[in-house]
Amino acid sequence: MNQHQACAGAIVFDGAGRLLLIQRGRPPAQSSWSVPGGRCRPGEAPRDACVREVAEETGLTVSVLRLAGRVERDGPDGSSYDIDDFVCAVVGGVLQAGDDADEARWVRRDELPALSLVPGLLDALTEWDLMPS
Repeated sequence: MNQHQACAGAIVFDGAGRLLLIQRGRPPAQSSWSVPGGRCRPGEAPRDACVREVAEETGLTVSVLRLAGRVERDGPDGSSYDIDDFVCAVVGGVLQAGDDADEARWVRRDELPALSLVPGLLDALTEWDLMPS
């Protein structure tokens, strides 16, 4: 049976229109670049998980503005991740990689091709019209 795990991701831009990305420090997709996010805890709403994960992985406090969309990604052992991605605004904190993020930084559109991005990220950002400047 295919187990679905609820997850949340954050699409965050700075004042210059750059996108917040983290380099994953653990599987799945270790060393790949992605938007901050992760699994929802039992009983945790995806938007709350989104805010928590951003704080844990980047040191930034965000508020959720709106749902960007949902993607499904293959997880380990045949499971799948149902990821609700939210557009968020930074309301505090200082950018610093933490938790399972090896690095966290703001990225311009022209920097994306040089990064090893998680599968499907560019497609989702393009489809949702949320590419960085």
